[in-house]
Amino acid sequence: MPNIQRNDTVIVIAGKSKGKKGRVLRVISENNRVLVEGVGLVKKHVRPNPQRNIKGGIAEQEAPIHISNVMLLDGQGNPTRVGFRVVDGKRERFAKTTGETLASKKK
Repeated sequence: MPNIQRNDTVIVIAGKSKGKKGRVLRVISENNRVLVEGVGLVKKHVRPNPQRNIKGGIAEQEAPIHISNVMLLDGQGNPTRVGFRVVDGKRERFAKTTGETLASKKK
């Protein structure tokens, strides 16, 4: 179970988007990168495709940023480190600042 998961709210702590908050759209674990909503926007030239109903032009999309440049936000919206503990035989994530359990993905 990784420290940061999909749909977590994070804050960027380094880079050109420092200070921005957003929701994690995707975790790319093999490259240690995350895709955060509205963070690290790059311009991409898109070719029109009438079959898929795509207009051509210059589109903005999120680029992956390194996972070390983001920090998880706890329930109160404060940046926190993530710890793990075993409760009832299941491993769960918790916020190091407050000790509260963080919501994890349902399988």
